[in-house]
Amino acid sequence: MQRILVTGGAGYIGSHTCLRLLEAGYEVIAVDNFCNSNPESLERVKKLTGKSLTVYEANICDRQSIKKIFEAHDIDAVIHFAGLKAVGESVEKPLEYYYNNVYGTLVLCDVMADAGVKNMVFSSSATVYGLSDDVPFSEDAPTSATNPYGRTKLFIEEILSDLKVADKEWSITLLRYFNPVGAHKSGLIGEDPKGTPNNLMPYISQVAVGRLKQLQVLGDDYPTIDGTGVRDYIHVMDIAEGHVKALEGPRVKEGPAVYNLGTGKGNSVLEVVKAFEKVNGIVIPYKITDRRAGDVASSYADPSKAQKHLNWTAKLTLNDMVRDAWNWQKKNPNGYA
Repeated sequence: MQRILVTGGAGYIGSHTCLRLLEAGYEVIAVDNFCNSNPESLERVKKLTGKSLTVYEANICDRQSIKKIFEAHDIDAVIHFAGLKAVGESVEKPLEYYYNNVYGTLVLCDVMADAGVKNMVFSSSATVYGLSDDVPFSEDAPTSATNPYGRTKLFIEEILSDLKVADKEWSITLLRYFNPVGAHKSGLIGEDPKGTPNNLMPYISQVAVGRLKQLQVLGDDYPTIDGTGVRDYIHVMDIAEGHVKALEGPRVKEGPAVYNLGTGKGNSVLEVVKAFEKVNGIVIPYKITDRRAGDVASSYADPSKAQKHLNWTAKLTLNDMVRDAWNWQKKNPNGYA
């Protein structure tokens, strides 16, 4: 049985990945500082799987705390989610983002190297493709960043690439995923953003449950099917499965292995709204507002590389995504609170 350390394990994608790891027979050690998550998520993971996992409250920037975790457990690999992730906040607090995300990763890698653990799957993002809308994006598309959050992802990718070049013993996989949505089908774990959601699906869900008055649709004059922005929405359970597959994937000798996790097609904002309404029988009031600076018309993945090398493909549909998102929200109108 392999022991996997999951940083940011109580977060949205982290908790779903912990669940899939346990289901797949791995032993899981989760570390989280709970600044944007809730320990209840991992209690529910235990309940859903009927299995235990070890949970530490610690910040990845705290070298001594992370070192103690590696001393206490014979860890085989790390899945690295931990990081601040709000684009707008990163513009307001760039130093906080660079310190937490970049420095935290440096500390983690340093402790891993000292412990002889040289196997990492890093949670990257499609934000590294910048403002291009030359879709679909393949892994060799040019990368850039338009905000501090995106730059932290890009910097970390570069740091890990340099690490792999310097030391071929490292096995590093970069997973660039697009727009994770939905929740576990049980409705026990799901997305619980602090404050007003920055992403479409939790915003729709909170309108549906009455926490927000109406959805703000940011622009309807893009060159798309209905004028609203098109994105590659992917079910969080497919994302979680992608991390399990990445652990089991082939080792790459030259540089990190880089894979897109997406469905390979895009849906517009209004298509998502209509699907949510149809599947769940709920009307979502919305208002068209101005475009958000920096948004592109379309962004979706070419996921063929992951299919070929990881034997992974997204299986759940948009209808599954909106059904599971609402199932989570109606059962947990205030999230984990």
